[in-house]
Amino acid sequence: MAAGDNVFLFVPNLIGYPGWRWAAVSFYLMPRSPGPAAACYGLSALLDAIDGQAARLLGQGSRLGAMLDMLTDRLSTMGLLLNLALLYPAAAPLFQLSTALDVASHWLHMHCTTLEGGESHKAVGGEGHPLLRLYYSSRPLLFLLCAGNEGFYCCLYLLHFGEGPPAPPLICICK
Repeated sequence: MAAGDNVFLFVPNLIGYPGWRWAAVSFYLMPRSPGPAAACYGLSALLDAIDGQAARLLGQGSRLGAMLDMLTDRLSTMGLLLNLALLYPAAAPLFQLSTALDVASHWLHMHCTTLEGGESHKAVGGEGHPLLRLYYSSRPLLFLLCAGNEGFYCCLYLLHFGEGPPAPPLICICK
């Protein structure tokens, strides 16, 4: 990265900006239009995954980009959890707790990484907790856990509006 490069115009950030807009549109649609809201939220998540790949492929990773990525991830999940709290009032304290833990833990980890001079919160050295090192060092595990978490919340959101299409009948082979 050259000294004159404008990090705001890096390709990963240019991919991320529309993702933020799609997330905002999804939050607007969530109370009344589950299909379009889920599609917009999914598009936002897809762009978030692509921007990280682009940063690594193009060598355009930056501390600002890592912070923006983490912040937008937290805000996207928070928006979905706020909608879930509205749709499932009895479970609102659990959604609030999940939001608080998510934001606080990521902020603390990012802050510590920044104070130590790290370029990204995903670079956990040998001094980090073994589970945190495993989480950030294995891209497939990181993707699986993040996608599973978001998928669970998205399914819970969609479940509020209906049980979905009927499943195909299962063939019983145990006769």
